Amino acid sequence: MPFKDLFSARAELYSRYRPSYPEVLYTWLRSLVASNERAWDCATGNGQAARGLAAYFGKVIATDASESQIQRADADERITYHVASACASAIASSSVDAVTIAQAMHWIDPQCFFAEAKRVARGRAPVVIWGYGDPVMDSEPIDRLVHEYNRGTIESYWMPERHLLLGGYRSIPFPLKEVETPAITMEAAWTLEELAGYLRTWSATAAYAARLGRDPVIDVERRLADYWGKKEERHLVRWPLFIRAGYVS
Repeated sequence: MPFKDLFSARAELYSRYRPSYPEVLYTWLRSLVASNERAWDCATGNGQAARGLAAYFGKVIATDASESQIQRADADERITYHVASACASAIASSSVDAVTIAQAMHWIDPQCFFAEAKRVARGRAPVVIWGYGDPVMDSEPIDRLVHEYNRGTIESYWMPERHLLLGGYRSIPFPLKEVETPAITMEAAWTLEELAGYLRTWSATAAYAARLGRDPVIDVERRLADYWGKKEERHLVRWPLFIRAGYVS
């Protein structure tokens, strides 16, 4: 599977408006490992998951095939960022205690990734992949408008790989000793500006804009404003979190 660079052009938006992962995810992940010296966060983007992992591991190696994403990652003395593919990480063999991929497994060749994960894993290291589904808003009219945008306005611009994510990654070959995973829901309290920024990070939004030469979020943002309330008001956004995890041996 060749690298599909769908996010570099919007890397700045991505770093500002993508949601963070909940603390409970990292505490559960930490419970899987015997040693927490070093973790590899593959396809890190600009480091959302790497920053969470850094609180639980002595060192995090964070890689991404997009140089633009890596350049926008927040510096952290516990995290080493470098540009590398999921199939050729340049990480030493048998050197990491956990491997993670957040919101990116559907863009990656699973066969070569799992081969690389097994190569770099030390002992009985876990590999954990996760991603989140469509957002659900706390207001019916706001939720309806976001859904119409997602499943109507830009539906035909989503890449087919997105179905792997929405299916909870269950159809991806998983050549590991799989373990049970917790039910976790992501949450964020956002202003309308933040929600609109998030919608602009979507690959389908970028594809629509490239094809038609205009920003499709402008229209939905204007319609959302009728129901949002004051400009600074925040609404709760929820996402289902899909997780698969297993040990390399």
